[in-house]
Amino acid sequence: MPRLFAALLAALLIAPFTLAQDPPKKEEPKEEKKPADKKKEEDSPLPRVAHIKLSGSLDEGATDDEPMGGSGLRAMLDRINKAAKDDKVKALYVELGSLDIGFGKVHELRKAIADFRKAGKKAFAWAEGLDNKSYLVALACDSVTLPESGGLEVIGLRAEVMFYKEGFKLLNLEADVLKMGKYKSAVEPYIADKMSDENREQIKSMMDDNFDHELVACMVAGRPNLKLTAKQAEEVIDNGPYTGKKALKLGLVDSLQYQDEFEAGFAKAVGVAEVKVERNYAKPKAASKGILDMLAPKTRTETKAPKIAVIHVVGGIDSGKGGWSPLSGSTVGSDTIIEAIREAEKNDKVKAIVLRVDSPGGSALASDLIWRELKICKKPVVASMGDVAASGGYYVTMTAKKVFAEPGTITGSIGVFGMKIVTGGVYEKFGLKTEVVSRGKNSGAGSSLGKWSESERKALTETVEDVYDQFLSKALAGRQANGQKMTREQLEALAGGRVWTGRQAKANGLVDELGTLDDAVAYAKKEAGIDPKQEMELLMLPKPTSFLDNLMEGGMPFGLSLTAELKAVPGADKVLKGLAPLLVAPKDRVRMAMPYVIEWK
Repeated sequence: MPRLFAALLAALLIAPFTLAQDPPKKEEPKEEKKPADKKKEEDSPLPRVAHIKLSGSLDEGATDDEPMGGSGLRAMLDRINKAAKDDKVKALYVELGSLDIGFGKVHELRKAIADFRKAGKKAFAWAEGLDNKSYLVALACDSVTLPESGGLEVIGLRAEVMFYKEGFKLLNLEADVLKMGKYKSAVEPYIADKMSDENREQIKSMMDDNFDHELVACMVAGRPNLKLTAKQAEEVIDNGPYTGKKALKLGLVDSLQYQDEFEAGFAKAVGVAEVKVERNYAKPKAASKGILDMLAPKTRTETKAPKIAVIHVVGGIDSGKGGWSPLSGSTVGSDTIIEAIREAEKNDKVKAIVLRVDSPGGSALASDLIWRELKICKKPVVASMGDVAASGGYYVTMTAKKVFAEPGTITGSIGVFGMKIVTGGVYEKFGLKTEVVSRGKNSGAGSSLGKWSESERKALTETVEDVYDQFLSKALAGRQANGQKMTREQLEALAGGRVWTGRQAKANGLVDELGTLDDAVAYAKKEAGIDPKQEMELLMLPKPTSFLDNLMEGGMPFGLSLTAELKAVPGADKVLKGLAPLLVAPKDRVRMAMPYVIEWK
């Protein structure tokens, strides 16, 4: 019935658009460009400058070619790579907006731009204003330009942890928690009013590592003319933010120009008389379609060429199909990932699998089911970590023949917890009374009315301890299989829910190599016995779903505008994330999840 209702609702919503999508066309004279003129424009001998705009979250995973295609991370990297190989392209024009990404994606973009420049071509960056992440990407280019009214806000790193315990008291709410690992701080905001020593230690450790290697070191390397020492770079950061004029005076940017002035200088910069700026270079153009075409499932024609399947584990990990919530964002379901693994396994054209993880974890059960499917997969599996691959996101990589992390990836977090929000006090505050009839000593284990009883807590603690033991055992087996000489005691010292940067994880043996997704793909080719020089198609999985697919699966696509407006309020996004466990009950009681609060601002 829910699906039938969803289908009827969709039909009612779509009908008005369907009736009006093809109005009678008026016969009006059109001045169409002659085919010869169009061909002349395409075959113009003018050197090209490939324009690419980088902004937003640059989502991972497979995306539709239309109408939003070409804007995800993989698409951006492919477009930069294509420009490097395009003989007509003499330079790259990187227009930077605000980047809501982690240091993993920053590293991927910097590497792609560096590879472009290795091809003997120049890269120019322009932005209205620059902050930490966008400035680091800009520093990978030959020059950095702002308008006179622009600014440079490179002011260091900051992690803000919000605590809800006292606020819960005002609402008569309480969190009941079971956890394994003294560093497992995902539940800390609900049971404390300040940061624990262990959580402060791990956040400070990762922040220091990223500050020294991602921010300071990149500034020193990116401004060679200034010959900055690390200490001088720190002083520059401490004295920010800067106006465009001050940034230019200090040599932090190369010029102050409005966009039209900046673009007018390309020809001189590449040593030619004239150039053509190809805007949104290599971005697929959206075709004009009716509303039903846009909402319908997308189909793609698959070639017969050999492939590497890239399976994306993006977002929190849950049982079932996963989906999207206005509060907690996107989740990836174990059913969806298992289907993708099986599809890659059955496809004769797929020679190896790269598991691309950008996830803070989630359900222990769902993570384990994904782990098992990868374990029994007969094709080579290599793992690549993005911005985050922690807790359950780390767990699923433990069957891979090699695990690659970005230097700034947040990873590890080998720990487990169980939590429920006790709502009985809220009901009492509003005069609501609940009477219970039960049979079974531990029948209230899943009830939100009260805290766990002594008997329930004992039984659930044994469950959490058992899951933690599984986590340690499977992580140790994975590390040892990949040649890491690690004992159980050594792993336990690195576990306890503690999170690490990719650099720290590599030094501690928690991952095998530092590298990008392309590095992982190259290794997967090697494992599959494919010539390293052979170009391989990437089969992106899971395949994207349409609006109607999500609706029929019980997704909730409505309320998006309201949520976007709430998130635009300073600090509101953090509150929404914090309250998500209260308002969106997890499907599985035992969780492997990283502290969501670790965001470097």
